[in-house]
Amino acid sequence: MSKETKKAILAVSFGTSHNDTRKITIDAIEQDMQAAFPDYALYRAWTSKMIIKKVNARDGVHICNVKEAMEKMLQDGITDVLVQPTHVINGIENDLMKEDALAFQEQFHSISFGDPLLTSEQDNLAVIDAITSEFKTLTKDEVLVLMGHGTTHYANAIYAALDYTFKDKGYSNIFLGTVEAYPTMESLLKMVHAYQPKKVVLAPFMIVAGDHAKNDMASDEPDSWYSQFKAAGYDVEPVLKGLGEYTGIRKLFIEHLKTIDC
Repeated sequence: MSKETKKAILAVSFGTSHNDTRKITIDAIEQDMQAAFPDYALYRAWTSKMIIKKVNARDGVHICNVKEAMEKMLQDGITDVLVQPTHVINGIENDLMKEDALAFQEQFHSISFGDPLLTSEQDNLAVIDAITSEFKTLTKDEVLVLMGHGTTHYANAIYAALDYTFKDKGYSNIFLGTVEAYPTMESLLKMVHAYQPKKVVLAPFMIVAGDHAKNDMASDEPDSWYSQFKAAGYDVEPVLKGLGEYTGIRKLFIEHLKTIDC
């Protein structure tokens, strides 16, 4: 006899040790998921071992990794799982997350995966809409420079493609680079120089405004993006706002969830 169906959502994030940004990004996305699916139990997992360890040591709070969350759902009698990552791209973290969850395939009735933020061309356009509505006061003599994370995974190509799409849609003053891959800060400096703006607005192209945003982007450290643009003679304004704070971005994650709940 088959047991009664119990459905759950597993929200998977990279994680952050910055509680200020977590509340208004990861927590906000999860609250929106719960509101859109009130009949589902909601579970959380983070993929960064380092961040899980740091939060546990500092706050005494244990956050499950994907394997632990799957085990907890089994114990709670969950039969069907919708896994929705809050990852930006289909990179290494996303591949590993799927591997960990699929190790439990035999023990659940079904495990389905929602797409990361940037998966289809439609997603790219929705993200461009979300960002341009957020920065609609940007004038022609100002540029917006977005800081993505970047990865060695081939999915990194999406950053350059999105930068190109911004231009293609008429936003010639929006640039997207990465901290750890291509487009680099060097490329950005050249492109921004060619545009000749009066002011540079910096914002993270990451779900949370954590370490990278606070240190690599906005700090006074000589190699931060803020300092490098400042040294190049621009008036620079950093905006510490993670993508999870944008209504349009959270809405897109819910769309991705709804697509798999068929």
